[in-house]
Amino acid sequence: MSTSVSLWPAGEPASRADPLRLAAAAYLARFTAPSRAHTESDLRIFLAWCAERGVDPLAAGRAQVELYVRWMQEIRRLKPSTVSRRMSVVAGFYRICVIDGMLEHSPAEHVRRPPVPAESPTLGLTHLQLEALLSAARDSGNPYYFALVCLLGLLGLRIFEACGANIEDLGEEHGHRVLKVCGKGGKTVLVPLPPAVARAVERAIGGRATGPLLLNRYGSRMDRQAATCRLAALAQTSRMRMPRLHPHMDRQRASSAR
Repeated sequence: MSTSVSLWPAGEPASRADPLRLAAAAYLARFTAPSRAHTESDLRIFLAWCAERGVDPLAAGRAQVELYVRWMQEIRRLKPSTVSRRMSVVAGFYRICVIDGMLEHSPAEHVRRPPVPAESPTLGLTHLQLEALLSAARDSGNPYYFALVCLLGLLGLRIFEACGANIEDLGEEHGHRVLKVCGKGGKTVLVPLPPAVARAVERAIGGRATGPLLLNRYGSRMDRQAATCRLAALAQTSRMRMPRLHPHMDRQRASSAR
């Protein structure tokens, strides 16, 4: 399954497309590009789980969906928030199948989901931990790593927002350096850059006029996975003991500092 909304070959009539691919395409078409990629990833996991067990997703019952939840909890040992998010995708997929008349009822309708606290139990980095991470990124000599930590920890961007930023998104408003950020739901906002972040961004740009703001070691756009791995590597090289980093810890630190 690709991130494209059209999941059947070009020129093939929809009436001849595989019903499962057609159902997945109809569901994913409801999302904009960034959200669609993440939703597809979660849906792909459920469809792969069904395929490994010989279960037709369009003929599955509540029992199979319950077993999928148990598999995530007891075999994969995923956090309740992850299980709940993936089940929201499965429930949404089946809801669209019912709306489109492909199913009479949703097998996920009465499946129990693990309770998720309203407040996130994950703490952001402390001030000293963020300073250590910034120092490690600065000492690495790679301007993209330092700009990444600044965008996440000082500006509070989500990791996909930082990785998706382009040089063309930079501008000036009322004398301030700003970055046009495309956030969740395709919402675009202009974010003022503090001087420290602006300097880090300028060093990352170098002499380039267009293209991604952050590059990986191969010279192409840094993606979410590469950024997450780099944050973990920087944490290991820092002189400060840190918790296991995840993509939102720097953002939580920036939010708590406001």
